[in-house]
Amino acid sequence: MSHIQTDCLIIGTGLAGCSVAYELSKHGYDILMITRAKQPEDSATLWAQGGIVFKNDLKDPEALGHDIFDAGGKIGNPKSIDILIREGPALVKKVLIDELQIAFDKNENGELELTEEAAHSLPRILHFGDATGEIIEKTFLNYLKEKPNITILTSHTAIDLLTLSHHSTNPADVYETSRCTGAYIYDHENHQIKTILAKETILATGGLGQLYLHTTNPKGSRGDGLAMAYRTGARIMNLEYIQFHPTALYQKSNDRFLISEAVRGEGAKILNSSGETFMKRYDPRAELAPRDIVSRALHDEMLKEGSTCMYLDISHKDGNWIRSRFPSIYSKCLSLGIDMTKEPIPVVPAAHYSCGGVYVDDRGNTTVKNLKAVGEVSCTGIHGGNRLASTSLLEDLVWGIRAGQDLGSKLSKKTYQMPNVLHWEAATEAVEKELLAQDWMTIKHTMWNYVGLIRTPKRLERAQRILR
Repeated sequence: MSHIQTDCLIIGTGLAGCSVAYELSKHGYDILMITRAKQPEDSATLWAQGGIVFKNDLKDPEALGHDIFDAGGKIGNPKSIDILIREGPALVKKVLIDELQIAFDKNENGELELTEEAAHSLPRILHFGDATGEIIEKTFLNYLKEKPNITILTSHTAIDLLTLSHHSTNPADVYETSRCTGAYIYDHENHQIKTILAKETILATGGLGQLYLHTTNPKGSRGDGLAMAYRTGARIMNLEYIQFHPTALYQKSNDRFLISEAVRGEGAKILNSSGETFMKRYDPRAELAPRDIVSRALHDEMLKEGSTCMYLDISHKDGNWIRSRFPSIYSKCLSLGIDMTKEPIPVVPAAHYSCGGVYVDDRGNTTVKNLKAVGEVSCTGIHGGNRLASTSLLEDLVWGIRAGQDLGSKLSKKTYQMPNVLHWEAATEAVEKELLAQDWMTIKHTMWNYVGLIRTPKRLERAQRILR
């Protein structure tokens, strides 16, 4: 088992992890980033279509905070929301626009084009067509790859966090305060376990949507980071607040492609199988109501009709404009024989975002020493019980930069806490892939049926019995 030492280990290469690395790289520390994917850009950020919240100077700057709090069911953390609205737009300007020079879409006057999405009280979303996450992710990684003090390992999966109490060879360390000292990493290409010792470890592993049968998340979003943090004793909170996106492309294969919130923001209507609109029966904001309301409305209508999907229709807009504004969505739909310029898109709700996660403070610190968490794996409290559209990328950026700034002034004073680590004990019994696949599908079906859009005590009790 090989050993590697680094100043900072970042598990995950999405926007949150990249933002930490970006800020830390200014201080010359050795930074190791790892991802289970074969390509570093293959993260949840890459899949983000809609955009990133910026600003609209024409209205009350507090309006964004009110929108976030209201969309979250009025149970969000006011302090975290205040940090986001005060620092977020300035960081978008400084980091993404000025330093990384990301060419967000502009209007005919050459000004940044701001669009509106569901539950926003005014247009404030920056976008790059319908591939905003992709341009941000790739631009960030290209910047980081040029830094000699940053190493990015692909095809490496974190399998457990190292802590003094669990993995030290010194029996007395069990009495020490809970502290993370790195991680065990599986190298997929060489089929070996590596031990990474780090002065600070950052969890940036994303969400858990793949626990559900229907999800918009990439295959890596399995909740691994949450599980590892839980085993260290870190505080986990608000996991009951899973957001379901109302408009995932319906396919019989169960693959779910996200149809961005921005499509509804640009005037698309949701129709039932008879071609009738129905959203105003559920909320006066109709299609622009928060995601949780729209998702439940679709679910209710599907149950009433006994149908497998509803329909999203933007075909009343100019065809050339649709192809220009939503090129990725248009191409995906067309590849499946759906021309969104002429016909509605079949859609269903799907698990989209975990509003809860590993508890962190305003600098990304968890309750375990030397362990930070940023991005969807964390819980800052910003989103309360339901996330406002296009705030996730902003949170990634703000908390990633804040975590990096916090470490920048402290990391040089830290030392490696555990030079002698227990050897990883490999499994002696082979695991049949077919049985694993079957177990995985049991989890997905159970979570979707009993821990999904509609949750009741009886459903949750049944899920608990199955999963135990």
